[in-house]
Amino acid sequence: MPQGTVRHYDRDGRSGDLLMDDRTEVRIDPTSVEGSGLRYLRIGQRVKFDLAEEGGRKVARGLRILTVD
Repeated sequence: MPQGTVRHYDRDGRSGDLLMDDRTEVRIDPTSVEGSGLRYLRIGQRVKFDLAEEGGRKVARGLRILTVD
């Protein structure tokens, strides 16, 4: 299961970007945050996730928090 770090997150839109450990940028699927039981994410937080492809771009779904600050 891929892991990465939250680079940007918009609480209102529940969207943002992750930087995977291999330095690939991945968009956060807005429904995956709420669907995972999370209220929000913080920049710098480590997460693991399922990787999908949508419109030719990688998307993170099913996020699970690895670090809690």
